[in-house]
Amino acid sequence: MFNSLASFIRLSRLAVTVAVGGVLALSAWPAAAEELALQDRSRWTCGVPMSFSPLAKTQAPTVVNIAVTQPAVEEESRPPGIPGFPPGSLFNEFFKEFWERQREQQREQPHEQPHPGMALGSGFIIDAAGYVATNLHVISEATEIAVILHDGQRFSAKLVGADPLTDLAVLKIDSKEPLAATRWGDSDKMDVGDWVVAIGNPFGLGGSVSAGILSARARDIHQGPYDDYIQTDAAINRGNSGGPLYNLAGEVIGVNTAIYSPTGGSVGIGFAIPSALARPVIEQLKEHGAVRRGWLGVQVQKIGPDLAENLGMPAQKGALVTSVIAGSPAEKAGIRQGDVILGFAGKEIERMNQLPRVVAGIEPGRQVDVKLLRRGQGQTAMVTIGEMGTGETADEVQVAASGSSGEPPRHTQPFEKALGLTLSPLSPTMREAFALKSDAEGVVVAEVVENSAASEHGIEAGDIIVEVGQEAVKSPGEVLEKIKTARDQGRKSVLILVSHQGNLRYVPISLEERRG
Repeated sequence: MFNSLASFIRLSRLAVTVAVGGVLALSAWPAAAEELALQDRSRWTCGVPMSFSPLAKTQAPTVVNIAVTQPAVEEESRPPGIPGFPPGSLFNEFFKEFWERQREQQREQPHEQPHPGMALGSGFIIDAAGYVATNLHVISEATEIAVILHDGQRFSAKLVGADPLTDLAVLKIDSKEPLAATRWGDSDKMDVGDWVVAIGNPFGLGGSVSAGILSARARDIHQGPYDDYIQTDAAINRGNSGGPLYNLAGEVIGVNTAIYSPTGGSVGIGFAIPSALARPVIEQLKEHGAVRRGWLGVQVQKIGPDLAENLGMPAQKGALVTSVIAGSPAEKAGIRQGDVILGFAGKEIERMNQLPRVVAGIEPGRQVDVKLLRRGQGQTAMVTIGEMGTGETADEVQVAASGSSGEPPRHTQPFEKALGLTLSPLSPTMREAFALKSDAEGVVVAEVVENSAASEHGIEAGDIIVEVGQEAVKSPGEVLEKIKTARDQGRKSVLILVSHQGNLRYVPISLEERRG
């Protein structure tokens, strides 16, 4: 039924399973040894802690159960999704399954009156004054939110702020006494193989503890532009979404969010939002009820082996700029299409998906340095960070649409063929045939040969070739000339900048002849 690993990710809400995990770093010892008895080496055997009970005893009171009352579920009345997440996302797909099961039950009992639904999850206290962090999907669509402490005390909670892009939310409860609160740790200091401990509070039963290791870092489970999850094999329980991940010092280094599971039960693959991402978002939600994000104003794409070769790069790292928004901070700083961003604000950009997170975490108005590679030459630019508004998408990845190559229009344009493409000048006839904008420039793809290198890269009829070899082209002849130059230079592929309905991306197309 499911075709990919991501298709099995389940979230912890209602009957949906969620991830729990926490990290115990053997190498990261707390500054204040007296804070946690796990520092006692006598409790360790061959580098392995004999017991996690000191951590559990000190941290369990900081973990809470969250009970949510939702609107009554009526036949065909509730949309199969959650606010803030795009249609078709994995979050919404799994909630769609849940609502469909609910509707099926109602069909079997048509005379029963609809009643409010209940959802259960976990959270953790971040401030003794009663502020609680959790996942947004835990409290989505809630009409009432209750927070239940480790000792059974129950409080009505109000939503302080939520951030759909990271699936995080902050609640507030009013307690007469100061509450036990967690301490933040640094997820960037965690290494693969470090110990993990998770404490959740599913169904209000009290603290539930599990241990494992940090299995992987920087996991992208296709939930949004800031995917950078910690993966852990700590045992997964129902109702733990929104709970904390701990390092050995008893510090929160992640927020449990999702698991991979073909059965709904634990198979040892859980995901958590790292504290390096979660902490600044949660702190802004606590203080302001919303998140201010930095904005650069570029679209970027990943650099693979072929792109690296065409760009003259020895390693596949950085983020390739496919377009620069007019009037954006990037344009004002002189960043150009075709530049490779290798560093930003003092941080190396090893992977393309690092850039959106780094940019978003910088305070708007701050001036930072940007390390660039432009036509093989290193450069530095200074950019003043803007503020992302509701209309911007903050440096998201340029995604190419797919579809059939189509049939070439019937006219008498001077076609040229190359690399499985039939090329035509950008004439009024072609603009009308493919509904192209009047200000579009380049060479039109009139037809794409099936199973060619171009078709495999998703190039379609109606696309516009803007550049070849990072030089602008305006005629099919210029395209052929630059392809010939690349072959004469002994290149295995040629870099083409393609515009698909106004969206730009770089495509490295093989120059090797295909034989049938």
